[in-house]
Amino acid sequence: MADVALQRKNMVESQIRPSDVTDRRITAAMTDIPREKFLPARLASLAYSDESLTIAPGQETLPPVVLAKLIQLAEFDAGDNVLVISESGYAAAVVAEMAKTVVALFADGQGAKAAAEAFASLAIGNVVAVSGAAASGWPAKGPYDVVLIEGGIEKIPDTIKDQIRENGRLVSIAINDKIGRAVVLHKRASIFARRDGFQAAAPLISGFAEARPAFVF
Repeated sequence: MADVALQRKNMVESQIRPSDVTDRRITAAMTDIPREKFLPARLASLAYSDESLTIAPGQETLPPVVLAKLIQLAEFDAGDNVLVISESGYAAAVVAEMAKTVVALFADGQGAKAAAEAFASLAIGNVVAVSGAAASGWPAKGPYDVVLIEGGIEKIPDTIKDQIRENGRLVSIAINDKIGRAVVLHKRASIFARRDGFQAAAPLISGFAEARPAFVF
């Protein structure tokens, strides 16, 4: 247990802080929250590595540094209602330390169940884990002050746009010609203004890719 706590501290001190993550709420949360609880047992030993992890086919976590910087870009307020389109639940656990309420949306029921068990074991009571299509969001708990998408996007479906409160924001990694850049999209009068952040690689989230013409011989 002590070794795992030390690994968390080392992750924060050697990966997160040197990457211009200055929000102390993020570093405190990442020091306290055991990331391995949100990963399959086979990946537990890699929980504090500085790489992305494939937790299931088509499901890949962001490296801790990228996630920390993405969360910082969102500039969460204590009263925020947040939707996290998640791969592991760890992002939602960190955000829960900074926001009022969090909905963690997973692509499958098994992922939502595992995350719910992890939230309960850590006494994180302001997060609800649900499952469904990522591009559909979770309107029942909206509108949201922030939508955080833990992965890459090429487009934003109207269903997601409609669930963002006026003056709310969406934070994700926009992919353009295979180049990724973290972005914040602020909603003003139903129009989204984009502010770019840092460069980052991320796998595309299902439902957020641009339609492409079929190949023809």
